[in-house]
Amino acid sequence: MSAAGSHSAAEILVEGRVQAVGYRIFVQRKAAQLGLAGYVMNLQDGSVRVRVEGVREAIEELARELSKGPPLARVESLAVTWRPATGRFTTFGVRYAEFDS
Repeated sequence: MSAAGSHSAAEILVEGRVQAVGYRIFVQRKAAQLGLAGYVMNLQDGSVRVRVEGVREAIEELARELSKGPPLARVESLAVTWRPATGRFTTFGVRYAEFDS
């Protein structure tokens, strides 16, 4: 049996001009359109972290969209790290002021 359509998870780290340009809302909309669950948040270093779960093909499509970003963004790098799915997310949201040290 192939992995197509299986439940997957990924952490996506996006660097560049991705804060204060509507990037998190862009991510939230795209993830919702693709039926994905998880969250997006700004990090202290100016990058954005996306934690996402759902169908692998949908996550791959999200990553392609995130490499472009909204009109005011300038994505310099995007790294996808595949993780085991946890099933703990039911929706996709924006997390605010949750800076990791």
